[in-house]
Amino acid sequence: QGEPIRVLVTGAAGQIAYSLLYSIAKGHVFGKEQPLVLVLLDITPMMTVLEGVVMELQDCALPLLRDKEEVAFKDLDIAILVGSMPRREGMERKDLLKANVKIFKSQGAALDKYAKKTVKVVVVGNPANTNCLIASKSAPSIPKENFSCLTRLDHNRAKSQIALKLGVTANDVKNVIIWGNHSSTQYPDVNHAKVNVKGKEVGVYEAIKDDSWLKGDFILTVQQRGAAVIKARKLSSAMSAAKAICDHVRDIWFGTPAGEFVSMGVISDGNSYGVPEDLLYSFPVVIKDKTWKFVEGLPINDFSREKMDLTAKELTEEKETAVEFLSSA
Repeated sequence: QGEPIRVLVTGAAGQIAYSLLYSIAKGHVFGKEQPLVLVLLDITPMMTVLEGVVMELQDCALPLLRDKEEVAFKDLDIAILVGSMPRREGMERKDLLKANVKIFKSQGAALDKYAKKTVKVVVVGNPANTNCLIASKSAPSIPKENFSCLTRLDHNRAKSQIALKLGVTANDVKNVIIWGNHSSTQYPDVNHAKVNVKGKEVGVYEAIKDDSWLKGDFILTVQQRGAAVIKARKLSSAMSAAKAICDHVRDIWFGTPAGEFVSMGVISDGNSYGVPEDLLYSFPVVIKDKTWKFVEGLPINDFSREKMDLTAKELTEEKETAVEFLSSA
């Protein structure tokens, strides 16, 4: 079975983690043979709840789980940062950024000091892109390519909307793209997506034959899906978020299937798709040997360009505000 890998999950007493931890411990992410040490972290007021979660994990009687240990960030192979300061009623985006800069600065510093230099860091807590950038800047000895943020939930939402419209399964849809920020400015792009209809692979625009839906309601539905879930459930997406984290991490670990790409928030190099350098922006990527690469050379039409620039502008503003807080924090 080999050495156990060390997996940190923050916000471990929360809703998302409640779905996520079982999937990881069951072997759905790192494989059925891979032993794990799960390191669970949450804020002090959540400790009693966390003890309950630990008891439940023990009671699942899962063969892969080894003991959990004390120094949270020590020798980590992977860190899944789910915990963040949530937005409270009447809170300005700026206040939210300030609180989160503090959290992700200290977590970045702890990763820098204790984790393996090969650690893969996945940021889920919102505002995810900017939190991820701050964590990366606070961990200068860890390659910035090792940091990514979750836009897989948006990616999965886009796939499923197309599948529902065509009466196929989500597995029949591939190569949708989420560009930009994990916020309502994100741009779900299906210009390059393919769908398997009756055994034949066709472009999504060709299959759906309804451009006004694809350029209108489809985009809005994906952008605002999180809010729609909150409105209906009175709680934010947890099951679907956990599933998306599993997809994201499994692809980092085992690579993406041949001929397919996925969406991930990663650091921009200034040379890809006209996105300014040093933004943590969601791109289409392929992954091999635990290393992602941009999918290059996709043609971008004017409609897409405008939407991609809009979300880049929002990320640039967020970054500037956050970096200001970072230097004063």
